[in-house]
Amino acid sequence: MCVLHETKTKVLEGRVIMPLLGYGETASKLRSRRGRLGCRAQGDIRDRCTEYREYREYRWDSLRRTERAMAVWILLAACLCLSAHAQMRIPPETVLDWANTFGRQLVAMSTRYSGSLLLQKKYKDIESIVKIEEVDGSELVASFAEEMERMLGRKMKSVKRLAESAEDADLYHDFNATLEFDYFNSMMINTADEDGNFVELGGEFPLEENEHFSKLPVNTQQSDIQVPTNVYNKDPDILNGVYMSEALNDIFISNFEKDPTLTWQYFGSSTGFFRLYPGIKWTPDENGVVTFDARNRNWYIQAATSPKDIIIVVDVSGSMKGLRLTIAKHTINTILDTLGENDFVNVMAYSDYVRYVEPCFKGTLVQADLDNREHFKLLVEGLHVKGEGKVKKAMKEAFRVLDTAATAQVGSLCNQAIMLITDGAMEDFQQVFQEFNWPERKVRVFTYLIGRELTFADNMKWIACNNKGYYTHISTLADVQENVMEYLHVLSRPMVINHDHDIIWTEAYMDSVLFNTQAQSLLLMTSVAMPVFSKKEETLSHGILLGVVGTDVPLKELMRLAPRYKLGVHGYAFLNTNNGYIMSHPDLRPLYKEGKRLKPKPNYNSVDLAEVEWEDTEEILRTAMVKGQTGSFSLDVRTTIEKGRRMLFLKNDYFYTAIKDTPFSLGMVLTRGHGEFIFLGNVSVEEGLHDLTAYDVSIANEWTYCETDIDPHHRKYTQLQAVIRYLTGKEPELECDEDLLRQTLFDAVVSAPMEAYWTALMLNASGTDDGVETAFLGTRSGLMRLIRFAGNEKRVGKKFLTVEDKDNIFTLDHFPLWYRRSAEFEPGRFLYFLPRADTRDEPIVIGSTSITVNVDKKMAIAGAIGIQMTLSMLQKRFFDVTVQPNDTDCSRIEGLCPLSCNLPEINCYLTDSNGFIMISKEKNDVGRFFGEVDGSVMSQLIRMGMFKRVSLFDYQAMCKVGTHSSSSARPLLSPFYGMLGVLKWFLSNFMLFLLDFNFCGLWHSNPFVDAGTFHATNKKKSGDILQPCDTEYPTFIYEPSIMETNSVIKCGRCQKVFVIQQVPESNLLMMVVQADCDCSRQYPPITLNPREVKYNATVKCDRMKSMKTRRRPESCHAYHPKENAKDCGRASSISLSVSLFVLCLSTALLGDR
Repeated sequence: MCVLHETKTKVLEGRVIMPLLGYGETASKLRSRRGRLGCRAQGDIRDRCTEYREYREYRWDSLRRTERAMAVWILLAACLCLSAHAQMRIPPETVLDWANTFGRQLVAMSTRYSGSLLLQKKYKDIESIVKIEEVDGSELVASFAEEMERMLGRKMKSVKRLAESAEDADLYHDFNATLEFDYFNSMMINTADEDGNFVELGGEFPLEENEHFSKLPVNTQQSDIQVPTNVYNKDPDILNGVYMSEALNDIFISNFEKDPTLTWQYFGSSTGFFRLYPGIKWTPDENGVVTFDARNRNWYIQAATSPKDIIIVVDVSGSMKGLRLTIAKHTINTILDTLGENDFVNVMAYSDYVRYVEPCFKGTLVQADLDNREHFKLLVEGLHVKGEGKVKKAMKEAFRVLDTAATAQVGSLCNQAIMLITDGAMEDFQQVFQEFNWPERKVRVFTYLIGRELTFADNMKWIACNNKGYYTHISTLADVQENVMEYLHVLSRPMVINHDHDIIWTEAYMDSVLFNTQAQSLLLMTSVAMPVFSKKEETLSHGILLGVVGTDVPLKELMRLAPRYKLGVHGYAFLNTNNGYIMSHPDLRPLYKEGKRLKPKPNYNSVDLAEVEWEDTEEILRTAMVKGQTGSFSLDVRTTIEKGRRMLFLKNDYFYTAIKDTPFSLGMVLTRGHGEFIFLGNVSVEEGLHDLTAYDVSIANEWTYCETDIDPHHRKYTQLQAVIRYLTGKEPELECDEDLLRQTLFDAVVSAPMEAYWTALMLNASGTDDGVETAFLGTRSGLMRLIRFAGNEKRVGKKFLTVEDKDNIFTLDHFPLWYRRSAEFEPGRFLYFLPRADTRDEPIVIGSTSITVNVDKKMAIAGAIGIQMTLSMLQKRFFDVTVQPNDTDCSRIEGLCPLSCNLPEINCYLTDSNGFIMISKEKNDVGRFFGEVDGSVMSQLIRMGMFKRVSLFDYQAMCKVGTHSSSSARPLLSPFYGMLGVLKWFLSNFMLFLLDFNFCGLWHSNPFVDAGTFHATNKKKSGDILQPCDTEYPTFIYEPSIMETNSVIKCGRCQKVFVIQQVPESNLLMMVVQADCDCSRQYPPITLNPREVKYNATVKCDRMKSMKTRRRPESCHAYHPKENAKDCGRASSISLSVSLFVLCLSTALLGDR
C-alpha cells in the first residue's frame, strides 16, 4: 500500500517542497546562511563574493525548478496512490455476510412455498415398498424396434393392396381416346360460376375438419384428383388414367378402416395426375398456380427407378447463348431434382475443352445428397458460353469416370447413364461408343436437343437409340419437366418387365408444397411407396410404368413407440438411414427463421448422424448403425440445453439395432447414474384415481398413456380424459400403457399431500409474499401438479407452464428444462435460472430441486419441485440485503464502510453458474452473459479457474453470405453499363425467343413456374441470404470448489477491484465490482457469439467429396434382355401455324372473360 508520510514533505508558502538530495540542506537553511554571510566589497573578498553571488543565484534557480518538478511528481503520485488505496475498500467479509443472508432468505422462501421437504419425505417414506430396477438397454431398444417394425409393416401391407388394385384395374381397362369423364378436380371442387352453378370438374364435395389429418377439411369417403398447371386436365391420357384409378377409392377406405393410424394415401400417375385420399381442396400458390407434380417427388422417383450414377454433359459453346443456355440450365436443375441420396452424380461442361463445373469433383462421382445437388445448381447458374463445341472429348471423359467408378466399386453400382444436353452434335461420335460402351451398352445415353433447330435431331436420336437411352427435343422452358421425366420411365423398364415390386422408404422430409398449411409444412415424415406396372402381355417388352402408390408416416407417430418415460431424464431415441442421415433426433433442427417465418433449412434432411452426435469423433456409432448392426457402446458427451446456452457433462450408453424390412436403424441413449435406474411402485386403481382427478393435476398430453388415434370417437379426448375413462371402465376398449398408468397412479398418490399443503399456504392469515406466483412439481411419469398463488390479472408469468411454454413442460422430445437441470444438481439444493427471454413484459425466475428415491445404494430421480417468482421481487430482496446501515461498527473493517450496492462507486450482480446475469442495477444487463458486460472481471475469473470455457460445435448452423462484388471496375458507371448490357441482350434475343416460345402452351401452363423458383434466390442481397455452415461457440461453467475470490485488475491508469462470493445452497454467485475503473480497452467483452468455422479449399473439397460409410439398397434393376430399346424417342418436327396461334389466343381471351 502506498502511504505519504508527513515527515517526507512540508508545505511552505503554499508549495510542496522536497529535501534537496546531495546537499543536505533545506531551503530555509540556505536562506539563513545567505543572510549571515553578506558581501563585503573588499579586494579578494569582493571577487569571491561576486562568484558566490552568481553561484548562489544559479543554485536558487535550480532549486526552484526542482521544487516545481518534484511538486508535480508528488501530486501525481499522491493521486495514483490514493486511487490505488481506494480500490481496496470492498471488504470480502461484508460480501460474504451479504451472500449468506441472501442465501438463507432464498432457501427459506423456496423451501416454504414449494414444499420440497414434505415431498421428499413422502418419497422417503415409501422407499421400503418400492424396488429400483436397472434398465436393460439392449432389451429395451430391441422391443422398441419390434414395435416400429409392426407399425411400418401395416403401412407396407396397405401400399401393396393399392398396387395390386391399380394393376388389376389397368389390366381390364381398354384405352379410349374419345373418353369423356367428369371427375373431382381438387382445384375446382365446391367452386361455382357467376350463375351459381358448379364449374366443370368441380361439383359438390363435402369437406369436414378432421383431427387425425391436422384439422384440415377432408372427405374420408372419397379421393380427388390434382393436376399440375402445365398438364391439360382433359387430355385423353389423363381421363383414361383417372377413370381406371377410380377403383382405388374402395381400397383407400378399406385400408383406413383396417389401420386407423394411416394418414394420406395416394397414387401418382406417370401421365401427371395425382389421386389423393382423403380428398381435399387444393390450395394454389399466390399466383394461382399449382406447381406440385407427383413425378418430381422423391417417393415417386425412388420407387420408379433403381439407384443410378448420372453424368450430366452440357454444351456451353457459342451457339448455346441466350434462351438456349437458360433452357439447358433449367434442364440440368430438373435432372438434379430427380436424384436422391442413393444416387451419384457429376456435371461437365464442354466447348473447345472439357471442364468440370466443380473442379474439386474432377474424375469422380459424388453422392447426390441435397447439399451436393444445391451446390451444383449454384455452379450451373454461373456457366457462360464461349468457343466451339467438341462433344467427343466430353463423352470420352464421361465414359472414363463411369468406368473408373464401376471398377473401383464406388457409386451406386447399379444403373449408369450420361445425359447429353446440346443444340447439336456434328462430330463423328460412333468411335467413342465402340470404344467405351458397345456391345454391352452398360451405360445408357439420354440426349436433350435444345432450341428450335432440328438440323441435328437425327444425330441426337441415333446416339440415344444405339445406347439404350431416350431422345427428347426441348424448345421452351415449359417443355423441360415432361421431357426430363422420360428418362425415369426408361430406367424403370427392367424392373417393370421383371415385375419386381420393390418397396422403398424415403428419407425424412417436410412436404410444404403438398399442403399449404402450417400444420403440415412443419411436420417431418417419411413415405413408403411401391411402383405400379402394366400387366398387359402386348406391352410387356415396353415396360410401361403406370405410376407409384404410397402413404405417409409422420415420424412423430413413429417415435411415440419409444416412450419418454422409459428413457429417463436425459435419455432419447433416434432414427437414421442407410446413408447415415438423421430421420429423427431431439437435436435435429430442421427449421430456421427468416424474418417472422419458419422455413426448412436447405439441407434439413441430409444432416449426418456424425454432425449431431459429434463427440463420436471416430464415428463408431454411425458406422455400426449404417451397416445395420446391433450393439452398444459408451461415450462421454457435452450436451446442450436451452438452445445451446448451457451445457451438461454426461456419460451416455448408446444402444442400437436395425429395423427389419426398412433402410432405417434405431438408436437409444441412457445416461449413466440415475438414468440407469427406474423405480416401481404400486397402488390400487381406486386410490390412485381419486388423487388423479384432483384439480391441480395434469399429465403430459404429448405422451401416449392411451391410444386415442385408433378409434375416431376417441380423438376428441385429451390424454387425461382418456386415462380416466379407461380406469373408470367407461372406455374399456382403449389401448393403454399399463406400466405408465401404474407409475402415474403411484405418483398421484405420493404427491397428493402437496395439494393440501399449498392450499394451506394460500389460506394462511399472514398471506403469501408478493412475487411468489406459482408452485409446481413434475414426476418421472409425466404427472404435474401446480398452484397459482397470484391471480391471472396480477401474474407476470402468465405463459409459464402453459401449452405454449414448450421448454418447461413434458413434451414428446424432452422433460421440462427445470426438471433436467435439477436432475444434475445436488438433491435438496435449489437451482435458479432466468428462462430464455421471450415476449414477457417482466422476467421471471424459476427455482427447482430434484426429488430422489434411494434403495439398496441405487438412486432414481422421482421428480422435481419448485417455485416461479417475479424478478422484481427477487431484485428488491437482493438490494435490501446488500446495504450496510449508517450506524454499522466499522472499526474492525478495513475498507469502505458502510458499504452499499446502491453506491455509484460499485456495481453488484447476481449471476447463475453459467455466468448469466439475474440481477443488476442496469435493467438491460439482465439475462446477458456477464462477460459481455465486464470482460475484464470475466477474463480474470477464467484465468483463476473459477469459470471454465468449453467449446461446442454446431453443424446445423445458418450463416449470412458475405457481401462482395465480382468486379471493382467502373464503380460509378456500372449501373449504366449494366443497363446497356441488358438492352443489348434483349434486342439480340427477342426475336429468337418469340420463335422458340410455345405460345399455345402458354394458355395451359406457366412456362416460367419451375424456372422462377431457381432464380428467386438471386433477387436477395447476398448479405441477407442465409446458408448452411459450421460454427464454434463457447459456453462457461462455474467451478463450485472455488467458493470465493477477490482480486485487483490493472487497467492502465486505474486498478479494478472485485469480490466474488458463492450464495450458499444454490447455483448463484454474488459479484461486487468497482464501477469507476474502465478496463474495456485492455479487456474487450467476452461474448457467446458463434464463430463460423472456415475451411480452406483443400479441406472443403475433401469434405464435399468424402465417401462416408453407407449401406446400398439391396435391389438393383439395370438390365433385362426383353427390354424394347427401340422405344427411344419420338419423331421431331416443328412448324409455325398462324391459324393455330390465333386459335389459341382467341380461346384464351374468351376464357378470361
